[in-house]
Order: sequence, then structure tokens, then C-alpha cells
Amino acid sequence: MILYIIRRLLSIAVTFFVVSMIVFLMMHSVPGGPFDGNDMPVSEAVRATLMAKLGLDQPLWVQYLKYMWGVLQLDFGVPYQAPGETVLSLLANAWPPSLLLGGLGVLIGAPLGILLGMAAALRRNTWIDYLASGVATLGLTVPVFVISMLLILVFAVGLNWLPASGWGKPERWILPIAAYAAIPLATYARYTRSAMLDTLNRPFVTALRAKGLSERRIIFQHVLRNSAIPMVTVFLPMFIGTATGSIFVEAMFRVPGLGSYFVSSIENRDYPLEMALILMVTVAFCIAYLLSDIAYAWLNPRIRFGEQPR
Repeated sequence: MILYIIRRLLSIAVTFFVVSMIVFLMMHSVPGGPFDGNDMPVSEAVRATLMAKLGLDQPLWVQYLKYMWGVLQLDFGVPYQAPGETVLSLLANAWPPSLLLGGLGVLIGAPLGILLGMAAALRRNTWIDYLASGVATLGLTVPVFVISMLLILVFAVGLNWLPASGWGKPERWILPIAAYAAIPLATYARYTRSAMLDTLNRPFVTALRAKGLSERRIIFQHVLRNSAIPMVTVFLPMFIGTATGSIFVEAMFRVPGLGSYFVSSIENRDYPLEMALILMVTVAFCIAYLLSDIAYAWLNPRIRFGEQPR
């Protein structure tokens, strides 16, 4: 296990540097720069001074090495759109809304999806199964911005129960959380139903029933535990994906989270902010998958990571 974790950490480091090089080259290959827009035109002399001050007039390999040296010291630079702050301070202020709404969306949607998937598996080919399958299909096929729009039209415009957008008051969080919860609910309903049906058809379940164990004990103590590995596979990556901010959800509900900075950093050619966002998300996903693999071994001790069978 320890050797496996070390190998995975080394692969995360390699992935980090490969992603950094690809993203850095792609950012600078796009025509235009941070001071080429028409919103705030500057003279060529001012533009040259700014480019020299930020080091953007140097060769790309020099810029890359300087930036990565700062990253290794946890210095992601200064965002061009907010020169009075650092990238880390800007992201630290933007992360809480995304983490709160996205995290609550997963923590609410995942348990509901598990319960719906369990009900569908235990009541196969009934109206409950058809309802769960329909919800899962809609949640996975309908784009999240369409779901967000429907929530606004129904609960904010039609019924006038909740505010359509904004941030600050808890009642403004309900619709974004519901939009965030749609995908976890649908995903877990689908995974849980499939995993439980597969487990229920295994011979050990028949043996447990023959021994006289109650159906409740078989379901919660044996079937659900053996069906949990596919659920663990998607939980942490899904949590990271929502906690880092959905561009569409935050745009629809005007949430001042990380999603808005993804858009603004690309539009404004804000290289330090764009690099920091992508690198942080990359590391977060890599760690999430590593923790998922470690959780496999806890759920099923028979799993071995590259070890020779004894």
C-alpha cells in the first residue's frame, strides 16, 4: 500500500508538470494578450512597459520556469484584473461560495440518489424503478444550465417562493444547491441501482437468505457494503468538481465563486489566475482519485495494489 501511494504521488507530480506545460503553451498560443482588448486601450509605449514589468516580453521557456519556481513556493503571482491582490488571496475569497453550494449539493444529492437507487433495485420493474430510471436519465442528459433555468422559472418567477439570484442570504442558496444536487442525485441513483442488482444476483446473497438472515440485515450489512465501491469511485471526484464551481450554475444564479473567475481569466488573458485555477483543480482531482483508491482497500481488504498474491 505504501509503495502504491508513493508511486501515485510521483504520477501526480508528473501529471502536474505536464498539465502546467500544456496549459501554459495553449494560453500563450491564443492570439492577443492581457493588454490588447478594446475596453481599456493603451498606447504601444504603455503596453511595452507593462509587458516588461510583468515579464511577458521574455521567451516563453523563461516565463514558464519563473512561474513554476514561484508555484513550488506557493506563489501563484498577481492577477492582472486585481493587481492589488495575490492570486491565492483572490481564490481564497472566491472558494467559500463554490465550496458551500457545491458541497451541499453533493451531500444532499448523493444520499437521495442512493436511496432512490436502492428503492429501484429492491422494487425492480415497478413504478418506483421506472421513476428512478427516469430521474437518472433526465439528470444526466439535461444540461445543468437548463435545470437552473427551469428552477428559476418555476420557483422564482412562477411561484415567487425564492429569489432568482444573488448571494448572502440563505434563501438565495436554495436554488443553486438544487441545481448542483441534480447531477449527484441522478448519478448515484443509476450507480446504486446497477451495483445493487449485480450484488443481489450473487450466490452469497442466496446463501445468506438460506441461513435465515433477515432481509434488512442482508441489504444493509452485506449488499450495500459490497455495492459501495462504484459509489466511492464517483463521490470524491464529483465533490471536487462541484466544489470548484460550475460555470453555468454560478453564472445563472450570479454566485461570486470560482466559476466566474474561470470565465474572466480566459476572457482577460489573465495568465497567472488561469494557470492557478487549472493547476489547483488538477491536483484536487488527482488527490480525490488517490483517496478513492485507498477507500477501495478499506471497503474490500481483498484488493491489493500491485502486490504479489500470497
